[in-house]
Amino acid sequence: MHTQPIPRGAGIAFVSAALFISLILILFDYNHLSRYLQVYIATIIVFLGGVLDDRKGVTPKMKFLFIFIASILLYSNGIAIERVGKYLGYEIFLPSLLVFPFTFIAIAGFTNALNLLDGLDGLAGTVSIIMLGAFMWIGYTHHDNLMVMLSVIFIPALAAFLLFNWHPAKIFMGDSGSLTLGFVISVLAVRATHYIAPTAVLFMLAIPVLDTFVVMTRRIQRGRSPFSADKNHMHHILFNRYEDVTYTVILIVYIQIAFTMIGYQLRDADDFLSLVLFGILFFIFLNLLDQRRKRRKKERKRTLFKSKI
Repeated sequence: MHTQPIPRGAGIAFVSAALFISLILILFDYNHLSRYLQVYIATIIVFLGGVLDDRKGVTPKMKFLFIFIASILLYSNGIAIERVGKYLGYEIFLPSLLVFPFTFIAIAGFTNALNLLDGLDGLAGTVSIIMLGAFMWIGYTHHDNLMVMLSVIFIPALAAFLLFNWHPAKIFMGDSGSLTLGFVISVLAVRATHYIAPTAVLFMLAIPVLDTFVVMTRRIQRGRSPFSADKNHMHHILFNRYEDVTYTVILIVYIQIAFTMIGYQLRDADDFLSLVLFGILFFIFLNLLDQRRKRRKKERKRTLFKSKI
């Protein structure tokens, strides 16, 4: 999208600022520090992995290693997905052997999903503020100090970053920002499953999750690796349609706001119907954002024309 070199070190700035503020606040609450020390260490580990990737570039396996180590610290701190919701009146809990693997896959998946969303000026930062705001409210209503703390320190840091990242961007967050941000939001999401329906949390994370599912499904359909790179993400398709960065970002932000409100309304609903609804939305997005439809239509017309000749 840019013809001039743009520095990508803003993640170092706003993550460092957020962690510094959290350190100052924690000094006044030793109980909070002793209770959640592993969470902050885990965040720093993912942050350092992102910085290393921005500076020298690391393989996807190395990124997953940083997230894996951080997930172990979270698990040791009791932050894990232990239940997958209530289906037709029955609460479903994960077997103890599956709790950590499921939690790690969820955290690693969303962390990278937000990283993939960082493709237009201001997009990842603005969508993240919406999600952080939702989790801050959930934390406040359920008296969860960790959820409130992480949300409160990252929202203003992101708001300051967006002053320089809004189109035309003067600086990017880089992997140091997007990976850390994705990890922090995934921690809040896992924490939120203790209070509200897990599928409601899924709606609150809808844009990054749906975008990743749709893109990976489309790559598999084409016989490619689901982890290969392309420009078939939601923001690429909408930008190609409207050719306006700001309009595209605002449109996606409105969609995320709508999904967040739906998720909050479904916080006490049965997960079965909510999961069916999310599946329907997935298929809508999969077909609505299919760039191959026009090409297939042209190919059919060309084939029909040749057959008539």
